[in-house]
Amino acid sequence: MSVIQIAPWLAGSRWPTVPIRLVARLGSGHTPSRSKLEYWQDCTIPWITLADVWQLRSNQVDVITDTKEQISKLGEANSAAVRHPAGTVILSRTASVGFSAIMGRNMATSQDFVTWTCGPRLDPRFLLHALRAMAPDLKRIAAGSTHKTIYMPDIEHLRVPLPSLEEQRRIVDFLDAETALMDQIYNLRERQVNIIDESAISRAYAAVRGKRVDGPRKESGLSWLGTVPASWRVAAVSHHFEVELGKMLNEERAKGKHLHPYLRVANVQWDHVDVEELAHMNFPPRERRRYRLRAGDVLVCEGGSWPGRAAVWDGRVPEMYYQKALHRIRPRGTDLPRWLYYCLLVAERLRVFAVQGNASTMTHLTREQLRPQRFPFPDPATQRKLVETLDAAAETDREAKDLLQRQLNVLAERRQALITAAVTGQLDVTTARGVETP
Repeated sequence: MSVIQIAPWLAGSRWPTVPIRLVARLGSGHTPSRSKLEYWQDCTIPWITLADVWQLRSNQVDVITDTKEQISKLGEANSAAVRHPAGTVILSRTASVGFSAIMGRNMATSQDFVTWTCGPRLDPRFLLHALRAMAPDLKRIAAGSTHKTIYMPDIEHLRVPLPSLEEQRRIVDFLDAETALMDQIYNLRERQVNIIDESAISRAYAAVRGKRVDGPRKESGLSWLGTVPASWRVAAVSHHFEVELGKMLNEERAKGKHLHPYLRVANVQWDHVDVEELAHMNFPPRERRRYRLRAGDVLVCEGGSWPGRAAVWDGRVPEMYYQKALHRIRPRGTDLPRWLYYCLLVAERLRVFAVQGNASTMTHLTREQLRPQRFPFPDPATQRKLVETLDAAAETDREAKDLLQRQLNVLAERRQALITAAVTGQLDVTTARGVETP
């Protein structure tokens, strides 16, 4: 694969480019055998794995010092794991591809990372910015059907612009100052999004408690809820709704003549069902009535990354089904699905499901846990009034969040463009705004 194929952004470099491996020692990592228990005792060596990528996703963390896991000296001695010196630059190359940082102390990595220990001609901080400039290209060349990977032959061909060491440091100082200002604005916008979400939860909590409903109150019997209006019923979900899981996935699911789209956990977001990417599965006639969705069905994630996440299906796809990792909750009578959605939203955010029987790291919300869960149910007219108020506020929130998200996208694009222009010399940092000319 040619240089331009791997990194087209280098075509405009003002500086000569060289393979990174010629100016920095290329390395990687390894995982000591998990079957050897003695390798996982007295673990003191910091060991960077994909579990640590969360620290790097924002590109605002330049130096990593803490890791979720450590390995032992015995494990290191009996594997290909290597301790790299502080200042070594890392790049994730498997699954979560293209995230980079600098080691803040002597550390090892798993095989999911590649490392470069810079020689005298390359500043580690400059290499870090260069890797972030090429991140879109790195994601593009990653291959693999299950987990995307940048293979070592491509890693060995990666090149970096190489101005003088003095110029590298001038570029780094400029980028550190400019991206810090951008990151402040980015974090402020993210905080505004979080405030909108927090306000929405507070509104929903007040509505579910009937806080603004006049009249006498009674104890709900639920510690997380407190009192509710005396006229409201507090009953199990199963008393008002049918709760059913979807179809089990199997190896034959994409075969047969009765293929239909179905929803997965990934499709169900908070208050939104994403139908851009739909999988298909065989649903013969005998299964269609059982697994076919209707407009107004509440979908709740049973597993995945966020058990309890919920949305109401709006019927936008005429014939839609669902898989077993989702609960389908269907009204038995006149109770509103949207009311139940808001009850579920509040309960999940207050960790009600975790408190009532699940570990704090729960990975499933089972049918046996969901069906007996009790919520307050006012009369349908009151439900409708409260839901209309909450939905109107939610629409206003969506508009504000969409605007903020557009601003976040623009900031991210400009940050990327600035780094690319600076490390390739297309932007002269000595004459850029805010930088004094020597």
